[in-house]
Amino acid sequence: MLRRLPRPSFRLWLFLLLLALGGLITWLDPWQPPPPGPVPTDEAGEPDYFLEQARLTRFDFEGRAHQRLESPRLVHTPHDDVTRAVTPLAHLIDREGRLWVANSQEGRLGPGGNPLTLTGDARLFAPEERWQLDTEVLHYDANVGHAWSDTPALLQQPPQHMRGERFDAWIHDNRARLTDNVRGYHPPEGAQPGQADPVTLEELTP
Repeated sequence: MLRRLPRPSFRLWLFLLLLALGGLITWLDPWQPPPPGPVPTDEAGEPDYFLEQARLTRFDFEGRAHQRLESPRLVHTPHDDVTRAVTPLAHLIDREGRLWVANSQEGRLGPGGNPLTLTGDARLFAPEERWQLDTEVLHYDANVGHAWSDTPALLQQPPQHMRGERFDAWIHDNRARLTDNVRGYHPPEGAQPGQADPVTLEELTP
């Protein structure tokens, strides 16, 4: 003789459903933040804070955003009031609202957040003028809008390109200059690719 087992009650089904739902939420939880990495050390001293996936915005005296800095990791050391950034990406906005973009392997914000120094494959790009500067170390003073490099620099504005020992750009004036042993190529109009006459230039004003 077969005996029929009692059907599970509604409360039991509800309990099992909630238990399964809780397990699924725990498994799929997308809000769990990743554990922080090891506290960085620096010869300047122990940091008082560090930020991951950071985006900093600086404002001028009139309250306008004029500099943004993005980095996967920012470290601030109180001993020298310096902020160091890994693979920083900087957006510089001049008084006319034009955008200038800079990036490098490492970055450093001086005391008070100025100047910004980019080191290692540093690049400054002017999208509107289509020129690009590549150098090893690039400095930028946000107070006066002056970017400069004392290391050899390559300035490209297709189809021309120039090299020099020093570079200066005044972004508020939309002006750039290469100096010291400047050499470059400026192809004449209608020239075939690869054909160009060498020129010596002291200043380029886009």
